Amino acid sequence: MLPFLWPKDRPFIKLCMVLSVFFLLCSKLCNVASPIALKYAVDAVVKGEYSTNAILAYGLLRFAGQFFNELKDNAFAYVSTHASRKISLRTFTHVMGLSLRFHINRKTGAVIRACSRGSESFAALLRYVSFQVAPIFLEVALVCVYLWIFYTWYFGIITFLVIVAYIAFTVPFTEWRNKFRRQQTDADDVFNQKATDSLLNFETVKLFCAEPHIAHVYDVALAKAQKASLRTTQSLTGLNLGQAVIITVGITLSLALAAKEVQEGNMTVGDFVLVNTYILQLYVPLNFLGTYYRMIKQCMVDVEAMFRLMKENNDVPDEDGAADLALPGRDDARVDFEGVKFAYSGGADGRQILRGVSFSVEPGQKVAIVGSSGAGKSTIGKLLYRLYDIQGGAVLINGQNIAKITQRSVRCAIGIVPQDCVLFNDTIEYNIAFGKLGTSTMGTIEEVKRAAKAAQFSKFVDEQCKDGYQTLVGERGLRLSGGEKQRVAIARALLKDPPIMIYDEATSSLDTHTEKEIMLSINEAAKGRTNLVIAHRLSTIMDSDCIIVLKDGEVAERGDHPTLYEKSGGLYRTMWDSQLQNALSSGESASNMLAAAGN
Repeated sequence: MLPFLWPKDRPFIKLCMVLSVFFLLCSKLCNVASPIALKYAVDAVVKGEYSTNAILAYGLLRFAGQFFNELKDNAFAYVSTHASRKISLRTFTHVMGLSLRFHINRKTGAVIRACSRGSESFAALLRYVSFQVAPIFLEVALVCVYLWIFYTWYFGIITFLVIVAYIAFTVPFTEWRNKFRRQQTDADDVFNQKATDSLLNFETVKLFCAEPHIAHVYDVALAKAQKASLRTTQSLTGLNLGQAVIITVGITLSLALAAKEVQEGNMTVGDFVLVNTYILQLYVPLNFLGTYYRMIKQCMVDVEAMFRLMKENNDVPDEDGAADLALPGRDDARVDFEGVKFAYSGGADGRQILRGVSFSVEPGQKVAIVGSSGAGKSTIGKLLYRLYDIQGGAVLINGQNIAKITQRSVRCAIGIVPQDCVLFNDTIEYNIAFGKLGTSTMGTIEEVKRAAKAAQFSKFVDEQCKDGYQTLVGERGLRLSGGEKQRVAIARALLKDPPIMIYDEATSSLDTHTEKEIMLSINEAAKGRTNLVIAHRLSTIMDSDCIIVLKDGEVAERGDHPTLYEKSGGLYRTMWDSQLQNALSSGESASNMLAAAGN
């Protein structure tokens, strides 16, 4: 916690921390001194006198104690909010920096909940430990020393023993209760995850009329959370009763001894009131010690989930001292795959996706990757982006192994038009301008319009969007059609203006008419760049300089369209004939494919 309480680069936060400690000490000194003033006021009343000074001193000390306490809370608020902000940013940045493997396996609702609740609990933990628990022990020490010095020794001993008994009961009991808090936290994460998952997949739920099933699943998760909450509350009752018994015994015993001392003439009535005031004043915060301890333990349980995220290792790290990709211009953007071997599990027993794949893409060329589902087509695009590390071979850009250079510089040199373009729930302008962030600031509206025009998207925006580029696209871009989202993806990639472009089955889910329009935009985007096209529909890659056919993670065939088509019985010819037959059966795209086959 120390780096957050005393940040090196924030002198103002350090000043607030110093002031917080100073105000805390002033507050506790006033709390210890106010019963002494009350003692003199009571003794004066017993003697038939009226001590204005003692009464005023008591009132001022009581007010000063509260005043300094408020100043302490306000000064420390700057420290705690700064700490909460920094730990939230650190956690979020760490999670966003983790590899694709983590994000594929994550549960979004649980991660969001762990981050938000963890950061709040971390700030609370700082406050409880620094300015709630520590001051209690400081005040206890001051009172015990005062009672030991100025009164009979056993007042201090009784106070000390009661505190020891209180802590000895509270700590193990709270530890026992902690398992119920963990159960409650886990149950809370589960039903939040169920809710998040259902909302993200609401369309699927509606399409399959699964609302009753989803409601039942959510209710089961809520029931488990309710049961865990009841156990937590019931165990809290037992803890509170035990603490009350210990405190009551201490108060009763101390007052009985004080009354006896007054009767024997060893103490005045003012002394009796002082002891009583000290005990009550002491046991009030001591009573909260159990509460603070429980809160600290609860915060630690909440923070555990956040720190588990912080402990997640990035399995695709940059090497120490890794340099940026050296790529002077588009004419140098050569891509090479040299004997690349890859399995998603990474282990020796994992299924091999790529088995020694080798090919090259020269600057300005268009190379297509085709093959059946599961052959490893999309994996090649992910490996070029270095979303995963390979187990064998090398991936080179301009002769540089991307495993030896920074991931950011690699990704800044590559643009992508994915099969499924997921958009931010923001405006069209924001989603297109976002493409420039990796290399500079957000794109301007003029740059966005030029990119949209190049992607043949500006006409749609001008004619069908009443708010123009300020039109909201909805959650994940659901207010746009598939073709419109693809055009946004193309415009975003064009605005990035990278020397290398990847098209990952960018038209596989589109109808024939939309596919033709999108292909015009893609051909425009491909001019002057190194292009890698991952395709399912062979009609979209006939003009490629080279077509690589994958089968079972290996290069089965390579060549241009005429060469591969002429190979009777070849894998590419078989795939082409199959797609042609399907096109003839459906009446779609048949003319294009027949014309290509005739050529």
